[in-house]
Amino acid sequence: MSVISIFHGNFCNEDTILKLLTEKTKYSLLEDEDLVIKASKLSGIAADKLSRAFTSKTSVFNKFTHEKERAIAYLKLALAEQLQEDNFVVKGFCSQLIPPGIAHVLRVCLISDTAFRLKQASGRQLTEKQAAKIIRRYDEECAVWVKLLKNSDDPWAPELYDILIPVDKTEVDQILSLILDNLTKDVLQKTEQSSKAAADFLLAARVGALLAKEGHNIEVQADSAKITLIINKQVLMLNRLEAELTELVKQIEGVETVKCEVGAGFHQADIYRKYDFHMPSRILLVDDEREFVQTLSERLIMRDMGSAVAYDGASALEMIAEHEPEVMILDLKMPGIDGIEVLRRVKSMNPDIEVIILTGHGSETDRDECMRLGAFAYLQKPVDIDKLSETIRQANAKIKNKQEQKKG
Repeated sequence: MSVISIFHGNFCNEDTILKLLTEKTKYSLLEDEDLVIKASKLSGIAADKLSRAFTSKTSVFNKFTHEKERAIAYLKLALAEQLQEDNFVVKGFCSQLIPPGIAHVLRVCLISDTAFRLKQASGRQLTEKQAAKIIRRYDEECAVWVKLLKNSDDPWAPELYDILIPVDKTEVDQILSLILDNLTKDVLQKTEQSSKAAADFLLAARVGALLAKEGHNIEVQADSAKITLIINKQVLMLNRLEAELTELVKQIEGVETVKCEVGAGFHQADIYRKYDFHMPSRILLVDDEREFVQTLSERLIMRDMGSAVAYDGASALEMIAEHEPEVMILDLKMPGIDGIEVLRRVKSMNPDIEVIILTGHGSETDRDECMRLGAFAYLQKPVDIDKLSETIRQANAKIKNKQEQKKG
């Protein structure tokens, strides 16, 4: 038996088509939400954080935390486990995670022109302007997702699918007949080779999830029990990294050999960084002295602490809402919204963020007010970088302890 994958534009009559398709085939329906829940159980990562992998915007901290890559690794594992079974339809972004070598998967794309989609949206109490905005945003997310996974600039490119169906030009019964007719073709039947491809996908996904858990971001390929690890960023000590990766992967049941290779991205300027879960990697630096704060960011990165920068209070508050830093280094004297008001709003918006005041203009009255509002520490410029680093580590440790207590 076969599997059906459905990737679609929004407002393309996909719900009606999926309902009728599952009724006729008796296949179960597996949506992104289902795989997110399964991936959350496998990883221990909150489902809402895993779901962010599908959004086109990536956190400014992602280059330090590899959150998107970790989410994808566990989504692949959840899907790979499911693909050991048959008779289901996988719908949504996760359908793009299925490797092309698994030949018993019928890959279907449902898409239509904008006029049809706007008409479909009109029955959902949306204005045309609102619907157009939702369609543009969804298409942007589809494009970024497919570019990331398939390196294709067009999420609706026919070569990505077995069948691309324009739902605005095809009746629903014709769409169902087209899918069902193709589902019975010999080329779509499960074979020893396609079963092996599914098993290889599972083994590669298990390896990828383990590496992600240990803070690595490595491309994984599997051929039976043979694993190939592809390193796509420069490494200062390549032999040491290869030895570490090989030792990790050999622990996985079913792995016999491990080979490391450098990929096409290895010779780019970016340096490979393993994510250290114990180090602070979501630090927001807020200061209008641009040269100072940029230098500070670079010095923290040299100490394996990931940071992003905002130059005024308004920008900092926007970044907090969008990117969720864990530790903030905050100046008091800034144009517009001053540091004390930023601190007050931050603690109102997200009290779990630990705020370290770093200022050259504060008074004892300012210090008392900041500590009353919930600041973690109050430091004066100029500050010794080691003292600041230790204060950040202490703030990060407090955050991690809180997170562990919530889990318990």
